[in-house]
Amino acid sequence: MGTGTPKYQILLDWVMENAESGKMKRGSKIPSENELAEMFGISRQTVRHAIGLLEQKDVVKRVRGSGTYLEYGEPGENEEAKERRKSAGPKENSPKRYQNVAVISTYADDYIFPSVIQGIERTLSKNHYTMQIAFTRNRVSREREALVNLIEKNCIDGLILEPAQSALPNANMNLYQTLAGRHIPILCFHCSNWEMDFPCVAMDDRRVGEQAASCLLQAGHKKIGGIFKSDDSQGHLRYQGFGQALKEAGIKLKGKEVVWMDTVSMAEMELWADYLFHRLEGCTAVVCYNDQVAYRVAGLCEQRGIRVPEDLSLVGIDHLEQAFGGQRKITSFQHPKEALGRKVAENMIRMIEDPLFDGNYLFDARLVELGTVKQIFD
Repeated sequence: MGTGTPKYQILLDWVMENAESGKMKRGSKIPSENELAEMFGISRQTVRHAIGLLEQKDVVKRVRGSGTYLEYGEPGENEEAKERRKSAGPKENSPKRYQNVAVISTYADDYIFPSVIQGIERTLSKNHYTMQIAFTRNRVSREREALVNLIEKNCIDGLILEPAQSALPNANMNLYQTLAGRHIPILCFHCSNWEMDFPCVAMDDRRVGEQAASCLLQAGHKKIGGIFKSDDSQGHLRYQGFGQALKEAGIKLKGKEVVWMDTVSMAEMELWADYLFHRLEGCTAVVCYNDQVAYRVAGLCEQRGIRVPEDLSLVGIDHLEQAFGGQRKITSFQHPKEALGRKVAENMIRMIEDPLFDGNYLFDARLVELGTVKQIFD
């Protein structure tokens, strides 16, 4: 991703320019968070951080239930007074530092997660932060327990979070709001819930879904199915990219060839294999939500005498063949794993030290061809 002027700085400059030019008078109400987010094309979290810094420097004042008002002096205020305001440091009630970051992850001990967590821990430790971790097994109830514990102990500088069941309405939003109200920065990794407005470090899931479908299209396939996860937002983003690639190729999705599953059904694919292959009937290739799914589909194909890739081509996402003991090799897109963990920790630290830093970052994925895509020639 490219770098440039931080998004929050554009808003800061706009407020200061309007205040100093007299376009906004002291006591003027500035636009709402939603209005500012739309005006500048930034997230509400970024707006909130920008307003927080302006408030620390006595440029604006937030009034509960009313809005945010300009506190900066009238035009003509002497330059010395202006400089004092600009250079004013944080107020005495700035959050206390604990050098401690909490990590809430759906999983911690299998698949890509050990590498991601290792990247987070090493980077935090290198920068003299301790890490406390909880994992939810993708259950909202366990996520709630972890959040309540953090709120009660109140001894963290930031929260790194992978939301449980991120594609579903979040029952824990009140707890996130409590933490945000304490000026604790929250950074998501892998995905963010659609109700949240927190920055996120992730693979570009929409893009990788498009690339996976394009890989099969370039090999000559036209009857392409997809298996995606319904309760995590990565599944929906990957499906969007998948659908876009087919649309651009002039292939219309009928619906039957796309199979949705949740966390439970993903672990029990053998129980609904008949339904799965009924839906994929006629397809010559399939895009799988990740390598775990691709690996299981390959195993089910073997049981049914379906040859991969001669009868059915498979493309996965994450490229983690070592997770399966090297028994099967799946053409896949490589997840950044430890590099993503490092970036998450780096951005979290910057958010702690600079409340206005925009922590968003997307990784590209590289195709690793391992022989599960058949070239079709007309």
